[in-house]
Amino acid sequence: MAARGWLTPRRRSATARSVLAGEASAEAARKTARVLEARAPEAARPEPALPEPVEPEFPVAGDDLAAAFFDLDNTVMQGAAIFHFGRGLYKREFFRRRELARFAWQQAWFRLAGVEDPEHMQDARDSALSIVKGHRVSELMSIGEEVYDEYMAERIWPGTRALAQAHLDAGQKVWLVTAAPVETATIIARRLGLTGALGTVAESVDGVYTGRLVGEPLHGPAKAEAVRALAAAEGLDLERCAAYSDSHNDIPMLSLVGHPYAINPDTKLRKHAREHDWRLRDYRTGRKAVKVGVPAAAGVGAIAGGAAAAIALHRRRK
Repeated sequence: MAARGWLTPRRRSATARSVLAGEASAEAARKTARVLEARAPEAARPEPALPEPVEPEFPVAGDDLAAAFFDLDNTVMQGAAIFHFGRGLYKREFFRRRELARFAWQQAWFRLAGVEDPEHMQDARDSALSIVKGHRVSELMSIGEEVYDEYMAERIWPGTRALAQAHLDAGQKVWLVTAAPVETATIIARRLGLTGALGTVAESVDGVYTGRLVGEPLHGPAKAEAVRALAAAEGLDLERCAAYSDSHNDIPMLSLVGHPYAINPDTKLRKHAREHDWRLRDYRTGRKAVKVGVPAAAGVGAIAGGAAAAIALHRRRK
């Protein structure tokens, strides 16, 4: 019976670190949104979207107090952004095999245990961040642009993309909210023609990563704190805003807004959405979840999610 404790996921509430992570992500998102707005004429054209019916009363055109917040992994894009980014880094020989083995083990532990032991999580995050420590932010951004074209562009869910476009057409801002690195999330947002992105913030000094996070990964309660902070800074009315996600881990974020949507929901979120009369959309074939790689919910942060993917690719090539 004693083993059940570490096998059972625990509900987390917002902590000082999650509030810090949320505020840092909101600040980074607003800065990058201003850059994207200034570069709008030269930005890449948004990906084409298939038409998707939206309730006639929502979103409300011209409501500048409303915005939309979209989770990324398995909501906007099939699979996990970290997985695809990891593939790109591995292809460019960014990892050493010894690092891959260590990260894969740590990621596997989180998936099996479902427990967020503080000491173990800190060790995993430190290991993951050691990969980017000393590298320039511009270097990772450049790789991220290439990885989007190589692995991500073709995995955007057309249905969710159409929902985001409906908000844009109504004159509302649309933000990605993800545990992926804010740099990666910003690239995806720009390519899709969205306003900007909230993501995990890795500390950098003079454009070089220090190997530390600001707060914690933007996951669970931290996402809600980021949305709350951004809404306050932007003067938004959360009751008039919408949020979209596939995961029960994002219930704190979905519960903040007046228009929550469960998109490609996992079992727990589907149940919660039905109990609370939330809107449901499922774009998966046969309503079966398509999970590619390791979910961001593992909480390792910016890089470790791609480690298991890289191990698998290496074995395939042998």
